[in-house]
Amino acid sequence: MMNTWAMRPLSYLVAAGSAAVLLLLASGTAVADDGFTIKDSRITESSGLAASRVHPGIYWTHNDSDDGAFIYAVDSRSGETVATLTMRGVGAPRDVEAISIGSDGNVYVGDIGDNLNGSWSHVWIYRFPEPKQLTNATVDATQFTVKYADGPRDAEALMVHPKTGRVYIASKHEDGGGLYEGPVRLSAGGTNVFRRVGEVPWVTDGAFSPDGKELVLRSYLSARAYEWKDGGRLGADRRVGAPFQGQAESVTYTADGTAMMFGSEGAGSDVRRVEVEGERDGDGERGGQKSPSPGGSSVGDGKGSGGGGGTVTLGLVALGGVFAAFLALKRLGRRP
Repeated sequence: MMNTWAMRPLSYLVAAGSAAVLLLLASGTAVADDGFTIKDSRITESSGLAASRVHPGIYWTHNDSDDGAFIYAVDSRSGETVATLTMRGVGAPRDVEAISIGSDGNVYVGDIGDNLNGSWSHVWIYRFPEPKQLTNATVDATQFTVKYADGPRDAEALMVHPKTGRVYIASKHEDGGGLYEGPVRLSAGGTNVFRRVGEVPWVTDGAFSPDGKELVLRSYLSARAYEWKDGGRLGADRRVGAPFQGQAESVTYTADGTAMMFGSEGAGSDVRRVEVEGERDGDGERGGQKSPSPGGSSVGDGKGSGGGGGTVTLGLVALGGVFAAFLALKRLGRRP
C-alpha cells in the first residue's frame, strides 16, 4: 500500500506506463475482451486470487495490508462482491499477500509479506473451510506460525497442492527467490518450518493447476509455468503469455483448468484471462496459446521469439525504467 506522499510521483509513472501501452497497441499487439473488473470500492489492493471450488465463477481475494481479517468473494460475471468473510480466531493481519484452496476444501490465506526483506522472525498462514453459502459471515480460522529454515524472507506467493494438500511458498527477491516446502501437515500448536527445495525467479504470486501437474509463477513483467514432478520438484518450464498490468500481483487457474486468471492491485483492478496452452509437441514446447486479455501483450522473459517478439522487446525497454522507479517508491511508501 502506498503512502499519500508517494501518489504525485506515481502519477508521472502512470502517465509513462500509459504511453508505453499505447506504443504497444500502435505496434499491432492483439487485444482480447475477457476477464472482469473488481468493482468493490473496498478492494484497492487485491494481492491474491483463488478460484472457488464450490461456487462456479466466484473468485476469492483480499487486500494487501491495513484492511483487517477480511476475505471477499467476487463474481466474475459481474465483478461485484457477493460475500464478505471476516476471519475469527487470528491475530491482526500484517501483510496478507496470497490465497489458495487446498484438496481438503479449506481456504489458505498467506500473511507472508515482509517489505523490509526479512525483518519478521515469523509469518502466518490462516485456514478456514470454504463456505457452502455465499453470504456475509464470520468464519472460524486456524492460525499457523511459519518460519523458514534458512532465515526470514519476503514472500507473496503461497500455493497448496490440489492433490497432496502440501503448502508451498515462493519467496520474492529481485535476484531470484526460493521455493519452500511446508511440513506434510501444518501444526497449530508449534512452529511450521518451511525448507527450500528449489530456485525460482522474482515472484509476486503462483498457483497449481487443478490436476496438480503444473505450477505457474508470475512476476511484474512475466510468467512461467513449470512441470510439477513427483516428490514436489520443479521440472521443465515454459513462458506464459501474461498480460501487461500496472501492478501485476496475482494469478490463479480457473476451476476447470482451461485458463489462468491474472490480477492486479489498485481500485477497479482488472482480472484478465489467458487460455492454457495445448499439449507439448515433439520439441517439448506447447502450441495453441490464445491471445492474452485486455491490454495484454504476451510479456515474457526474452527466451524465444514467437509472434510479436519485437513488440514485446520494445515494450520492455519502455517499461523497464518505469517499473524500477515504481518499485522503489512502493518500497519506501510501505515502510512502517
